[in-house]
Amino acid sequence: MSFDVRLNLDQELHLEHARLSTRRQFLKRSQTGLGAIALAALMGRDGRAGDAVGAAAAANPLAPKPPKLPAKAKRVIYLHMSGGPPQQELFDYKPLLNKYHMQPCPDELLKKQRFAFIKGHPKMLGTPYKFAQRGQSGQWMSELLPHTAGVIDDAAVIRSMVTSEFNHAPAELFMFTGSPRNGGAAMGSWITYGLGSENQDLPGFVVMISGGTDPTGGKALWSTGFLPSVFQGVQCRTVGDPVLYVGNPKGMDRNDRRRTLDALRQLNEHELQEFGDPETLTRISQYELAFRMQMSVPDVMDIRQEPASIHEMYGAEPGTSSFANNCLLARRLVERGVRFVQLFDWGWDCHGTGPGDDIVNQLPKKCKDVDRPVAALLTDLKRRGLLDDTIVVWGGEFGRTSMNEARGGSTFLGRDHHPHCFTLWAAGGGIKPGVSLGSTDDLGYSIAENPVTVHDLQATILHLLGLDPFNYRFLYQGLPQRLIGVEDDAKIRKELLA
Repeated sequence: MSFDVRLNLDQELHLEHARLSTRRQFLKRSQTGLGAIALAALMGRDGRAGDAVGAAAAANPLAPKPPKLPAKAKRVIYLHMSGGPPQQELFDYKPLLNKYHMQPCPDELLKKQRFAFIKGHPKMLGTPYKFAQRGQSGQWMSELLPHTAGVIDDAAVIRSMVTSEFNHAPAELFMFTGSPRNGGAAMGSWITYGLGSENQDLPGFVVMISGGTDPTGGKALWSTGFLPSVFQGVQCRTVGDPVLYVGNPKGMDRNDRRRTLDALRQLNEHELQEFGDPETLTRISQYELAFRMQMSVPDVMDIRQEPASIHEMYGAEPGTSSFANNCLLARRLVERGVRFVQLFDWGWDCHGTGPGDDIVNQLPKKCKDVDRPVAALLTDLKRRGLLDDTIVVWGGEFGRTSMNEARGGSTFLGRDHHPHCFTLWAAGGGIKPGVSLGSTDDLGYSIAENPVTVHDLQATILHLLGLDPFNYRFLYQGLPQRLIGVEDDAKIRKELLA
């Protein structure tokens, strides 16, 4: 390293140290710093410092914020089918693939290709399910999704999604954080960071899980990453306490809890003024939100308040854990101002190693679990006037191969992971209904026209919410981090815009 370069680096480090020291000293000594304003905000809610309400609103990290650009959507419900649904059985009709069912795969499809589990020379796999054109838009759909077919005219179907990842966890991380590696901020966190929440008594970002287990990407899929942790997704349950540890322990009532939080707030305020760590402000906000959630969350999560006709429409059963219950809860949450609701449904990994993960036994069960409640959700949102400004997305993290996996000589039919093409649909919130975007080749193996990347999808969602995907960023580790990545490869897909 040359002397001049070393000198420049030393100067930059010195300036950075001086800047940080000055900021610490300001936070330490200022009597009207972030901590004091946050305290005023919390006191203002209880009527103890009404004259500080204006300053308090400015300090509340979850306060509603106007979008920077004109917006068509206010909120998002993302329905993620964890495991990667096979598009050939659901939305991507390929008669030629059926013609070549169980014939050896053409050599050109295997050259320079990498598979997760396929070994040797596989055979082509047609679908055992019937397809027909549904709705006025004429979307090709299989018999496995009859209820969704009844509302498909409200959606735009993208048959040319592509991703760079072919294993579950990296693909899910890429879909929801914009990066295949841990440490990124979730889409719901980005959106609540930019827009806040419309209900200060509920989390701005709520996560619910069905299918028996967490998605493969784990809780990193709703992490804030480098963003302030107040914007992290809150996982809610439909059985037991809606949020773990939100209830008071035995021997403590609500007044005791209030006195405890007041004492904790004073300690945290002292720490904030002493050290200036902004995460202390987050801690104060989260304690207070948890206190308010003790009253608001049990109410919103109680689907027994819904009439029997709504239970019937969704297929919901109070007191159980199911995707149907979660869809009904998603409507109740966005109706009350929650900004981003993320539903994960596990069990869509159709490899064909046995009856529990094949396309003949397992796939119809999964489709039956989600078909009716998804259609009910769109119908219910539309009926209540919420679909106009609520984006609903349905899809997985990647697609499935056009070849039979036959791992270890299995005779059950299934498909391996396939990043080169998959199908996803979106509706509401400024999405143009009845659109069919992109297509795959005659064997459903590669994209034939209009590829749509994961970053394209993310950019389009942010755009509809009034957030500029290209300039909406957060400085971390010396880079202007974005949901769509630091590279300039994303596009707003105008073909999807109403």
